[in-house]
Amino acid sequence: MNFIKRVFSTVVGIIVFLFLCFIAIFAIGMLLGSGQEDIVKPKANSVLELTLDFPIKDYAGKIKFPEYPFLDEQEKNGLFNIIDAIKYAKTDNNIKGISIDNNFINAGITQTKELRKALLDFKESGKFVVAYADIFTQKDYYLSSVADTVYINPAGMMEFKGLYSEHLYFKDFQEKTGLKMEVIRLGKYKSAVEPYLDNVMSDNNREQINAYLSSLWTEIKNDISLSRNIPVERLNTIADSLLGRNPNLALTNGLIDKIAYHDEYIYAMKQAIGVDETKELETITIKDYAQYAATKIPVNYSASKIAVIYAEGEIIYGEGDENNIGQGTMTASLQEARNDDKIKAVVLRINSPGGSALASELIWREIELTKKVKTVIVSMGNLAASGGYYIASNADKIIAEPTTITGSIGVFGMLPNGKTLADNIGINAEQVKTNENAVTYSFFEPLDDMQRAFIKEGVLDIYDLFTKRVSEGRNLTRDEVEAIAQGRVWTGADALNIGLIDELGGLDLALKYAAEAAELSEYRKVEYPIFEKDLDKILESFGIVKAKETLLKEELGEEQYKMYKKVKAISEKKGIQLLFPFDTEIK
Repeated sequence: MNFIKRVFSTVVGIIVFLFLCFIAIFAIGMLLGSGQEDIVKPKANSVLELTLDFPIKDYAGKIKFPEYPFLDEQEKNGLFNIIDAIKYAKTDNNIKGISIDNNFINAGITQTKELRKALLDFKESGKFVVAYADIFTQKDYYLSSVADTVYINPAGMMEFKGLYSEHLYFKDFQEKTGLKMEVIRLGKYKSAVEPYLDNVMSDNNREQINAYLSSLWTEIKNDISLSRNIPVERLNTIADSLLGRNPNLALTNGLIDKIAYHDEYIYAMKQAIGVDETKELETITIKDYAQYAATKIPVNYSASKIAVIYAEGEIIYGEGDENNIGQGTMTASLQEARNDDKIKAVVLRINSPGGSALASELIWREIELTKKVKTVIVSMGNLAASGGYYIASNADKIIAEPTTITGSIGVFGMLPNGKTLADNIGINAEQVKTNENAVTYSFFEPLDDMQRAFIKEGVLDIYDLFTKRVSEGRNLTRDEVEAIAQGRVWTGADALNIGLIDELGGLDLALKYAAEAAELSEYRKVEYPIFEKDLDKILESFGIVKAKETLLKEELGEEQYKMYKKVKAISEKKGIQLLFPFDTEIK
């Protein structure tokens, strides 16, 4: 009886506490909510500041709090929100030009190329694009080279030297520390694990890195050559001899137009707009403007829709979130698109280095089911490698940018082993087992021949399945796939020549093909995934408030809490259950 009283009083207390928390959260939501009145609007004669020093994702994301819907978020600072904003600025009378000011861009090369294209289109309006930097990193300069006038600080610096990649090797480190990695790989180019096997780079790895760096550098040089009217051969000479390393050399060799201080840069923009030099220059950041432009861009209310599903981040087994691709959110998104009769086609935008083989296969299956009823077009961003390419391989059409890193059709398994380290510091692990292969892996023991054989068998099976998926999806023979697989990485430009993709282009081209396949003259674009968040867990992780489960555990104690959960679970079950008949934990 006392137990029931304790439970009842605790639950009543928690309900009162949660009600007060709800009131507080509602007040916070009202204060922090992104209502229409909080949107920053551009003033007359404004300059759009394209400062991109925050992480640029293809998709900013939609976040829902099921229990607190007033806290739902939909950011507008993704790559394509920014591109849409630049397009809108082209016809916005309040925006007179764009300033790329001390940028330090935090985006991939393919994303930077997409932004360059948007700026080139903006320039067709006759409005100015200018750029200024104290320090031009190479990627910053790549973007800024589209500007009508490129400025640099008199004491500034510039990088223009070509591309390179540096890789650390750990074989000696492993031997000295005793902490080693057990590696099993398939594919002579699967270089992710190479640093644990040797102290120097293999010829095969050097070959593939050199190939894709050269391909990327060719694209960058070609774009800069067109914008700056400098022959490609001359750009190579400038890079080889570092002829842009200081402001005077950069000016002499045509990389920039003016050497000036920042106040002179601002003054030049005032003159271009016709603003008195004594007045402040009106500016608006790209983050604020993208939020504003989203409310002004006409909404297409067509009943027909095309779903754009973003697969961005590493592929993990599980639900997934804004930073990782999980089969949970991907399955939900694909199923919703597949079952919605108003969605006529699907575009899958991939920006992923790969990850879990199992999760990749589960996502592949959902794409396969979707493709049976609706066209699926893949658009690749910065990279769609390994698992990222796995999920792309069976699309009706694959589109990538020339600079997209793709392929890497290979598999590896890697397990840490601390046997030598444990021996060195006086630790010995002993196992007791009921069956011959009960110990499939131990951190404290090296893999024996049988364990290694079982793991290799699994790796072989996954590699065989991967190459089968590519063979069937791309209509290539297994021998043709094997010739371009082996874990090798390709750029989009090279991938086109070997049949891994169908065409070069961006998301807009993918949408065009999706609309054509669905025979749509107009459509509305809808974006997925939608990420659900548990506010209680978020607050608990920051120590702001304890979730109701934690409070119950503290009040009832661990054992009574387990009893409470069992009673609650039984009361919630409906219909016939197929359940394991024992409540136990097996380790």
